[in-house]
Amino acid sequence: MFKNKTLMITGGTGSFGTTALNRFIDTDIGEVRIFSRDEKKQDDLRRMYQRHSNGYKIKYYLGDVREQSSIRNAISGVDYVFHAAALKQVPSCEFFPMEAVKTNVIGTDNMLAAAIDAGVEKVICLSTDKAAYPVNAMGTSKAMMEKIVVAKSRTTDKTTICCTRYGNVMCSRGSVIPVFIEQIKAGKPLTLTNPAMTRFMMSLDEAVELVLFAFENASPGDIMVHKAPSCTIETLAAAVSEIFGASPDIETIGIRHGEKMYETLLTNEECADAIDMGNFYRVPCDKRDMNYDKYFIKGDADRNLLKEFNSNNTEILNIEQMKEILLKLEYIQNELRG
Repeated sequence: MFKNKTLMITGGTGSFGTTALNRFIDTDIGEVRIFSRDEKKQDDLRRMYQRHSNGYKIKYYLGDVREQSSIRNAISGVDYVFHAAALKQVPSCEFFPMEAVKTNVIGTDNMLAAAIDAGVEKVICLSTDKAAYPVNAMGTSKAMMEKIVVAKSRTTDKTTICCTRYGNVMCSRGSVIPVFIEQIKAGKPLTLTNPAMTRFMMSLDEAVELVLFAFENASPGDIMVHKAPSCTIETLAAAVSEIFGASPDIETIGIRHGEKMYETLLTNEECADAIDMGNFYRVPCDKRDMNYDKYFIKGDADRNLLKEFNSNNTEILNIEQMKEILLKLEYIQNELRG
């Protein structure tokens, strides 16, 4: 599907973008366009790949999804887009909610409008578990992003637009595992928000797999959800400590601005129509129009028997299971090697 095609990754210098680039660099893809606003990270990526035999396939575009003109300069001739550009830090979005709106909501609308005008074949937008029953600015902005994806998908029959939703990505930029490792190496206590808090756990490679699964299987307006296991923050801290041969003190600092005790990937409302696809759920686009009158006369009595999927009712990993998963991650292997 990607042979001789051009793929653009917005937010391409982030954790997901660099992992996706690694996935495609040795394939027969025609070109990968890295679109981001951080020239330093672009330069680091350029230096990393400048000696790679396929490094010429990577093109770098400096721009911001907040500015539709910069997207239009980069998107001409693109076949597919992975839209990963976002503000993702919950506390910072709490203090600057309009910045989250500008990037996550308006930025997505800008990108989709440019993609439709440019005749892009497929766009996959990346969302988060925090968009389901959102209680913080980041989650609310991502929930609005999902609504924009569904709404835009109804306006075009030439560009397939869909969405993926997944939980915490282990060892991604700004996540807690690198913080734990830094604290262990510095001989400091591990700071836990709440030991009983649960979070979904998935790797960056699994995030890319979900996007590729959506690329192959999603219909316009679909939201594809990854069935991830979870663990408590206490279990995660213990697993990281044992891997690095440490027994640090634990300091409970309390829940930060906008955080939940557990996260949801599939809401009860979405369960009414969701389709179980094994390792994934598919939430199909609501195809009804705005002619509401007929729904006063005839409703929909059928409903799936699926229930809300959250980090408290999924598979809860123990310390040994968490260690086994962590030890497979390249980030952990590199940290262990020093």
